[in-house]
Amino acid sequence: MFDGPFDVFALIIAIIAFIIAIKASSQAAGLRRRLSSLEEMFYAQRQVQPPPLIPAPPVRAEAPAATSEAPPPLAPDAEAPRPPVTEDVSPPPLAASTEADAPPPLPAPAPGFEERLGTRWVVWIGGLALALGGFFMVRYSIEAGLVGPGVRVFLGGVFALALLGAGEWSRRKESISNIAALPIANIPAILTAAGTAVAFATIYAAYALYGFLVPATAFVLLGLVALGTLAAALLHGPALAGLGVVGAFVTPILVSSGKPDYWALYIYLAIVTAASFGLARIRLWRWLAVTTIAFAVLWIFPGLGTSELQVAPHAFHVIAGFVLAALLVVCGFMFGPTIEDGEIEPVSSNSLGAYLFGAMLIVLSSAHADLALIAFTLLVGATLLVAWRAPAATGALGAAAATVFIVFAEWAVRANPDMLVLPGGPLAGIAPTATDSAVTLHLVMAAVFAAGFGIAGFLAQGRSNSAIIPVVWSAAAVATPIAILVALYARIAHLDRSIPFAILAVLLAAAFGAATEALARRETRPGGKISTALFATGTLGALALALTFALEKGWLTIALALMSLGTAWISMQRPIPFLRWLAAIFAGLVTARIGYDPRIVGDAVGTTPIFNWLLWGYGLPAASFWAASLFLRRRGDDGPLRMVESAAILFTALLAFMEIRHFATGGNMTDAPSLLECALQVCVALAMAIGLERLRLRSRSIVHNVGAVVLTTIGGLVSVFGLLILENPMLWRTDVGGAVFNLLLLGYALPAVLMLLLSYAVVGKRGKAYANTIAGGALLFALAYVTLEIRRFYHGPILSTGATTGAEQYTYSIGWLGFGVVLLGVGILVNSERARLASAAVIALTILKAFVIDMSTLTGVYRALSFMCLGIVLVAIGWLYQRILFRRQVAPPPAPQTSI
Repeated sequence: MFDGPFDVFALIIAIIAFIIAIKASSQAAGLRRRLSSLEEMFYAQRQVQPPPLIPAPPVRAEAPAATSEAPPPLAPDAEAPRPPVTEDVSPPPLAASTEADAPPPLPAPAPGFEERLGTRWVVWIGGLALALGGFFMVRYSIEAGLVGPGVRVFLGGVFALALLGAGEWSRRKESISNIAALPIANIPAILTAAGTAVAFATIYAAYALYGFLVPATAFVLLGLVALGTLAAALLHGPALAGLGVVGAFVTPILVSSGKPDYWALYIYLAIVTAASFGLARIRLWRWLAVTTIAFAVLWIFPGLGTSELQVAPHAFHVIAGFVLAALLVVCGFMFGPTIEDGEIEPVSSNSLGAYLFGAMLIVLSSAHADLALIAFTLLVGATLLVAWRAPAATGALGAAAATVFIVFAEWAVRANPDMLVLPGGPLAGIAPTATDSAVTLHLVMAAVFAAGFGIAGFLAQGRSNSAIIPVVWSAAAVATPIAILVALYARIAHLDRSIPFAILAVLLAAAFGAATEALARRETRPGGKISTALFATGTLGALALALTFALEKGWLTIALALMSLGTAWISMQRPIPFLRWLAAIFAGLVTARIGYDPRIVGDAVGTTPIFNWLLWGYGLPAASFWAASLFLRRRGDDGPLRMVESAAILFTALLAFMEIRHFATGGNMTDAPSLLECALQVCVALAMAIGLERLRLRSRSIVHNVGAVVLTTIGGLVSVFGLLILENPMLWRTDVGGAVFNLLLLGYALPAVLMLLLSYAVVGKRGKAYANTIAGGALLFALAYVTLEIRRFYHGPILSTGATTGAEQYTYSIGWLGFGVVLLGVGILVNSERARLASAAVIALTILKAFVIDMSTLTGVYRALSFMCLGIVLVAIGWLYQRILFRRQVAPPPAPQTSI
């Protein structure tokens, strides 16, 4: 290992020098602390010494200057005038100094680099070096073959005992010395930690390497070392406690056997948990309690993955941990720490929630075994009891309600695997098998949980001076029974109609309604209004479920929408912000529901136009959201109102669009779009945009404002890409119908009129370019209608076939020219500059057609007539502009001047 004696000698000198340097640094640090304490004592003595007595110099009295006016006489109740204030140079009178007069003590100087190096870092490095030294010594003895296995284990034990003894000796010497120990670099704690580490390693080597110990003996010895480490942490501080709890929970991993004994494991973990919780309670170390809970929950998982799950020891583990946490960790309950009344403490709530989570895992992994269900029920009931007695653990009610719902929901899904199938088909890898668990036991559990949460949540109102405590109780009391009822309905009724479950929902609504009325008549207490609102919301939710259970599946969408309306109405009676958000949440749920299946009831929509399931599935929610928005607007414009208004506009638009598609496709909503569908979509979108433009001027709602723009954009896109390109009858073979009343009237004339009305609705209210763009679209579609009607006259109902004759080209020119003249006449009659400009655009297009198309394609009389008519119209237009629009009055000649 070393090349020669010189190297060994140099190493020994370096070690001795390092030890001397550490000792010198420690002595210097001690002298510095002692000097600082002496300076503080010296300053304190100077502050309490009386000031020296100095004779005050005589003060010369100066006669006041004579004034021309005498001072006014004093009133009977007036005070005598005070003498002028002069600067007093005399010292203050001798008085005993008090603590309030003394200046605050000087702050202790921050430790420098040298002090940190000599008093802190060196100590930690030294402790680590001692532990590693023991390990390396054992390794060296093995490699060199110096001693046998028995001697190695013996020497390791002696070294561990020596370190433990040195730690205890240094602790006692330190406690009787005048120098305070540093809390973050405590030498006794470091020595003790190193001793426990060596003890762990020695016992483990005796078991795993040499086979001196059987698993049971090694397990007991390692557990004793861990418990002893936790006990020593009472004297040596948190570092040793962390080492002890980690070692205690890691010990079962180090010592393993062929067949695991879960009873021995969980009894050992219960003892370790009790010791750790007790230490955390005595020293008020929250981190130690949290660490212990985390390790205890992790130890549930190894046994859950086995094919033969032993439910009894696992149930004992979670029950024992829950009881110990309730006794020692939960603040304000039994032996737990004290806390102010009405405060929810996170560690207290999460400790119970963690063991509830473990009990839930056991239930799910055991396929709802009876013993696992009984243990889970006991823990949920115990959670209600502990939260009732200790408000600090009220947060565990949320965990209890969540785990109850997960247990029943998983039970329902196990029996109904088809509920996991989406419209696109089953998900890969998800196919749970149905279980034959006793339905009776689940029904009894459901009744116990629903009654326990509901009754306790109602009775808890008014017991606390804090607002959050009764709100949590009421939320759990409302949510848990409803969630259990939904899970039972899915498990037993398979999501089909069920009158018995509808009756249960009505009874539940009646119970919530009675609770609402009882709480509304009580005197005002903290959190009472919100709790009353929650019970009222539960009433609406239970009634909505009753409708869902009694009617078809599509009524769930309607029920949720009615819940939003009811919640908005309740917010008028009980002005609580939470209710407004609850109405918005229901609106969001309904929106998500239609995203899952836009047809609401799948293939059962029906074939009857208008009066089908789309009318109820979209129309009733739309009406509910519009009514809810009216209620919410009475108390302000905020986020929930905008969400409900958005849902109202969305469902109104979807109702129109879906009904149009249903009508155009004859009920088969998977067919390709047609000219009829696009025409109706454009007309409806533009009509709704006009309505929203009028509505936003009264409501001043940003949602109505944005909705109008969105619908206008949708109408414009469908009109351009749908009517002019994809479904244009001149490009594609489409039967447009009769001569006058046909699809051209619906698809081009009516959108032109609606665009014109929309442009007048936004003129002066929005940007000029926005209004002019819509007006330009109206002109384009009106001209398209004239053109297509002319082609319909020559080609019949199919416009895409047949050649264009000269007469047809001549008729196009005459039709466009006549349309331009009509626009000009309208502009003159109503004095509209926009109509006159539109007329100019149409006539300019006609002129362009005459010189580009007619001149090259027309022949004979049609060419002559085309240009003759064009010329006559242009001259007439010029005469109209000169004589009517821009007529100039001729000034009369000046009168002749006569000379006098």
